[in-house]
Amino acid sequence: MDLGIAGKRALVTGASAGIGHAVAHVLAAEGARLVIAARNLEKLTLVRDEIAATGAEAPAMVTGDLSTADGVGSVAQTATAQYGGIDILVNNAGASRPMPKDADDAFWEEAFALNFSSARRMTEALLPGMRTARWGRVVNISGALVQRAVNAATPAKVALVSWSRSLASEVAPDGVTVNCVAPGRINSDQILNRLFPTEESRAGQIKDIPMGRFGEPQELADLVAFLVSDRARYITGVHVPVDGGMVRLSVT
Repeated sequence: MDLGIAGKRALVTGASAGIGHAVAHVLAAEGARLVIAARNLEKLTLVRDEIAATGAEAPAMVTGDLSTADGVGSVAQTATAQYGGIDILVNNAGASRPMPKDADDAFWEEAFALNFSSARRMTEALLPGMRTARWGRVVNISGALVQRAVNAATPAKVALVSWSRSLASEVAPDGVTVNCVAPGRINSDQILNRLFPTEESRAGQIKDIPMGRFGEPQELADLVAFLVSDRARYITGVHVPVDGGMVRLSVT
C-alpha cells in the first residue's frame, strides 16, 4: 500500500530509542525525508546510520532539550531550515514520572514541560507552515489517562489528549490532522529497564493484557505511519490505544 508520504518532510522527536526509533525507521522506509531529534547525539547517530544502511535517505539530526521553550524553539528552527519546512510532526518526546515521596512543585512542572508543553510548543512552531501549505500531520504519543498509582506524567498526557482534540477541530479546514496514539506495555527501554525491569514485574503486567504479551515498537510505528499518510486524511481528533486490549481492563 502506497501511503503517499514519499518526499514529505517529517520531524520525529525522541527518536533515539524505543517508539521514536521505530517510527523513524518506518517513515524512512516509506520515503519521507526525516529530521530526527533527541538529547543524545551519539544515539541519534546510530539511528541515522541504521536507516542509511537500509538504503533509505539518511535523516538529518538535531539535539535539544524539549522540556524547555528555548530547546523546542532551537529544534523547530533547525528542522524547518533543513528542508524548508515540516509536513509531518511526530511528538514522541516524553517519559513516565512515578512519584517519589519527596516530590515538589518542580517535579510536577518538569513532568508537564516534557509530556505536554514540549508537544504543544513544537506543534505551535510548525503549524503555521502546515496551514499555509494546506497539508499537515501531527501525531502525539500520549499514554494511559488513568493509573492505579499517581504518576506526574499522566495528567500531562490527559492535557495532551484534550488539547489535541480541540486543535484538530480548529485546523481541520486547513487540511491538517491531529491525532494521538497511546502506547500500552511496549518493549522499549523505559518499560523494560526502568518501569518493569524484572521478569516478575513484567509477568504481573502481562496477566492484565488480553493478548498475553508486551507489544513491539514496530506495531505502534505502523499505526503512526498510517495516521500521517494521505490515506488517513479523513481521520482527525482520535486517541488510539495500542495496548493489546489492556485499556478495557484499566478503565473498569
